[in-house]
Amino acid sequence: MLIYNTTYQMGTEDARNFVIWMSECYIPQVELDGRLKNPRLLRILSHKEPETECFSVQWEIEDSATLHKWHTEQGMSLNDELNKVFKDKVVGFPTLMEVIK
Repeated sequence: MLIYNTTYQMGTEDARNFVIWMSECYIPQVELDGRLKNPRLLRILSHKEPETECFSVQWEIEDSATLHKWHTEQGMSLNDELNKVFKDKVVGFPTLMEVIK
Protein backbone atom coordinates (compact mmCIF):
# COMPACT_ATOMS: atom_id res chain seq x y z
CA MET A 1 0.00 0.00 0.00
CA LEU A 2 1.09 3.57 -0.72
CA ILE A 3 0.43 6.85 1.07
CA TYR A 4 -0.04 9.92 -1.09
CA ASN A 5 0.76 12.97 1.01
CA THR A 6 0.57 16.63 0.07
CA THR A 7 2.06 19.19 2.43
CA TYR A 8 0.63 22.71 2.25
CA GLN A 9 1.96 25.95 3.69
CA MET A 10 0.12 29.26 4.00
CA GLY A 11 -0.07 32.37 6.13
CA THR A 12 -1.96 32.04 9.40
CA GLU A 13 -4.71 34.34 8.07
CA ASP A 14 -5.62 31.76 5.38
CA ALA A 15 -5.39 28.60 7.50
CA ARG A 16 -9.01 28.50 8.71
CA ASN A 17 -10.43 28.95 5.20
CA PHE A 18 -8.03 26.32 3.88
CA VAL A 19 -9.19 23.74 6.44
CA ILE A 20 -12.84 24.51 5.67
CA TRP A 21 -12.27 24.25 1.92
CA MET A 22 -10.34 20.99 2.25
CA SER A 23 -13.00 19.50 4.56
CA GLU A 24 -16.06 20.64 2.61
CA CYS A 25 -14.87 20.64 -1.01
CA TYR A 26 -11.60 18.88 -1.82
CA ILE A 27 -11.79 15.78 0.37
CA PRO A 28 -15.46 15.00 -0.43
CA GLN A 29 -14.79 15.31 -4.18
CA VAL A 30 -11.81 12.96 -4.00
CA GLU A 31 -13.80 10.46 -1.89
CA LEU A 32 -16.55 10.35 -4.55
CA ASP A 33 -14.00 9.11 -7.08
CA GLY A 34 -13.12 6.16 -4.82
CA ARG A 35 -9.51 5.53 -5.86
CA LEU A 36 -7.90 7.40 -2.96
CA LYS A 37 -9.07 6.13 0.42
CA ASN A 38 -8.97 6.93 4.15
CA PRO A 39 -8.21 10.66 4.02
CA ARG A 40 -6.40 12.36 6.88
CA LEU A 41 -6.05 16.11 7.32
CA LEU A 42 -3.26 16.92 9.77
CA ARG A 43 -1.77 20.11 11.17
CA ILE A 44 2.03 20.07 11.08
CA LEU A 45 3.46 21.31 14.36
CA SER A 46 7.20 21.22 13.66
CA HIS A 47 9.43 22.99 11.14
CA LYS A 48 7.09 25.88 10.48
CA GLU A 49 8.03 29.48 9.96
CA PRO A 50 6.60 32.39 11.95
CA GLU A 51 3.18 33.60 10.79
CA THR A 52 2.56 30.40 8.79
CA GLU A 53 0.52 27.23 9.17
CA CYS A 54 1.31 23.89 7.56
CA PHE A 55 -1.03 20.98 6.88
CA SER A 56 -0.70 17.49 5.49
CA VAL A 57 -3.42 15.74 3.49
CA GLN A 58 -2.86 11.99 3.27
CA TRP A 59 -4.58 9.25 1.30
CA GLU A 60 -4.10 5.52 0.97
CA ILE A 61 -3.82 4.19 -2.58
CA GLU A 62 -3.08 0.76 -4.01
CA ASP A 63 -0.34 1.59 -6.52
CA SER A 64 1.37 4.39 -8.41
CA ALA A 65 -0.43 3.59 -11.68
CA THR A 66 -3.79 4.21 -9.99
CA LEU A 67 -2.45 7.43 -8.51
CA HIS A 68 -1.21 8.61 -11.89
CA LYS A 69 -4.58 7.90 -13.48
CA TRP A 70 -6.40 9.73 -10.65
CA HIS A 71 -4.02 12.66 -10.94
CA THR A 72 -4.63 13.09 -14.68
CA GLU A 73 -8.40 12.52 -14.43
CA GLN A 74 -9.20 14.46 -11.24
CA GLY A 75 -6.17 15.68 -9.32
CA MET A 76 -4.99 18.29 -11.80
CA SER A 77 -8.42 19.93 -11.98
CA LEU A 78 -8.73 19.98 -8.17
CA ASN A 79 -5.29 21.58 -7.97
CA ASP A 80 -6.43 24.21 -10.48
CA GLU A 81 -9.50 24.86 -8.32
CA LEU A 82 -7.32 25.25 -5.22
CA ASN A 83 -5.19 27.77 -7.13
CA LYS A 84 -8.29 29.73 -8.17
CA VAL A 85 -9.59 29.88 -4.60
CA PHE A 86 -6.32 30.65 -2.80
CA LYS A 87 -4.21 32.05 -5.65
CA ASP A 88 -0.58 32.31 -4.51
CA LYS A 89 -1.45 32.18 -0.78
CA VAL A 90 -1.07 28.37 -0.54
CA VAL A 91 1.96 26.37 -1.62
CA GLY A 92 1.88 22.57 -1.73
CA PHE A 93 4.18 19.72 -2.61
CA PRO A 94 3.33 16.01 -2.96
CA THR A 95 5.17 12.99 -1.57
CA LEU A 96 4.48 9.35 -2.40
CA MET A 97 5.41 6.94 0.38
CA GLU A 98 5.33 3.17 0.74
CA VAL A 99 3.98 1.55 3.91
CA ILE A 100 6.64 -0.84 5.21
CA LYS A 101 4.94 -2.22 8.30
